[in-house]
Parts: sequence; C-alpha cells; structure tokens
Amino acid sequence: MQYQNDWMKSVEPGEEEALKIDFSSKCVLVTGASKGIGLACALAFARAGARVVGVSRSEANLSAARSQFEDEGLQLITIPADLVDPEAAADVVARVEHEVAPIDVLVNSAGAARRYAPEDLDAAAFQQAMQAKYFTYVHAIDPVIKRMAHRSHGSIVNIIGQGGRRATPHHIAGGSANAALMLTTVGYARAYADKGVRVNAINPGLTYTTRLEEGIEVEARAAGRSREEVLAERIREIPMGRMAQPEEIAAVAMFLASDWASYVSGAIIPMDGCATPVI
Repeated sequence: MQYQNDWMKSVEPGEEEALKIDFSSKCVLVTGASKGIGLACALAFARAGARVVGVSRSEANLSAARSQFEDEGLQLITIPADLVDPEAAADVVARVEHEVAPIDVLVNSAGAARRYAPEDLDAAAFQQAMQAKYFTYVHAIDPVIKRMAHRSHGSIVNIIGQGGRRATPHHIAGGSANAALMLTTVGYARAYADKGVRVNAINPGLTYTTRLEEGIEVEARAAGRSREEVLAERIREIPMGRMAQPEEIAAVAMFLASDWASYVSGAIIPMDGCATPVI
C-alpha cells in the first residue's frame, strides 16, 4: 500500500526488523473476522505470528476468509457464532481458551447497525442497532476480560466508529450504539487498569468495506441521488481527500494491542482523515 511504502522510505537499512510488532505465541480472538476491518485485523495479527481465531455468523464467509489465509501460508481457526446471544459468546470464549490457548488479545469488529432514513426510525430500529453493534461487543468482552484479569494480562481493542461522535440523520440508531460503546470502553479500561488489562477503541470514518456500500445505498435512496454522487460528496468532506483502507485500521489495532502501547488504556483513536474536528 502506498502509505506504507512512503513511510518505509524513511527507515534506515537494518531497522525494519526492529519496527515490526511480534505476536508470536499470542492468541488473538477477532470477532467479525470474515470480512472488512475484522478480516484485515485477523490477517495482520496472523502475519505477526499470532494464533488467530476468527468468529462470524456466516460459515460461508469464514470459509472464504480461511482460503485467503491459506493463500498466504497462514492459518485461521474459525468458529461460527451469533454474538447477539450471550451464551453463544460465552461458549466461543470457553472453546478458545480450552482448545486453542488463553486469549491475549480480543479485537471486536462484529455486528453492524442498519442505517435508516429518519422517517423509518422506530423503537425496533434502536433495538436492532443495540443488539447488532453494542451487545455483540459486550457479550464478547464480559467473559474475556474476567479471564484476562485473573491472569493479570490482556488487551482489548474495540472497532467502533465516528458515528458515535458525529450525528448524521441516517445513522442515529447506530451512532447511539457507538456512543454507548465508547463509554463502555473507557469504563472497562478504568475498572480493570489495576488488573493488567488494557481496553482501547478505534473510531474509523469512511472505510472501504461492504458496510460502506450498504450505508451509501441507503443515503442515495433517501436523497433520490446516485450512489456515485453520494460517495463523491462524502469523500469531499474528508480533508485527507480519500477514505481509509481496512489495513490502515488494522495497523493501529495491532499497535494498541501490542506492548508498544503498554501505557495506553481508555483511548479512543479517531481514524477519519480529520473529518471530525473535535477535541
């Protein structure tokens, strides 16, 4: 990727190895690992030597992800599960800890709240958003963080979204779930800071994923405009002039989960190309 190449030009010969983050012997659980940002995170950790377990509702999507890993000579252990069900989430965590290894890192990227035109919002829309985005994260965090605290070691990274900080008419329900997740992230970080567990979050903005395509389609239909017009307008709002790639989000997730960020907890990292000018 171009941003990597440009940065690596400044690295002196012999320094490249020292800059790599090593997750050898670590067990990383990634929810929503079959596509988009979750898949990018799973691949990044596997390339860094981790044993990666990926969770998704769709066995077909997980199979496609496994094939991508195999093409690179990597392994992805997969468990199909719907994390809206707290018992299913607890079973996943128990299986990983029993069959693979104690979980060192949890990356939450599962679930997506639907986007609604304002006139279509109702109580069911807010229920869907909280179940799909908020509770899928909480159901995974709860059994993992308690095990991490017992071992006095662990890191959790929640991939949330700038919709929790910047209200938009078509993302009110989902943005509310995101805002709740930000508070939950910081709350857990504070509660477990003295137990050796760090909890951080990333707020991606416009990122090239299938979820982006779905959101743009909703906005385009509501406005009676073409998908191309809406997407071009959204990109014009980004000072950096482009959307993010999933691999860029994954790189920051790896940093936050690594020992390089050993004194970072309770942080919410914005990644939206400077589109949201708030402190």
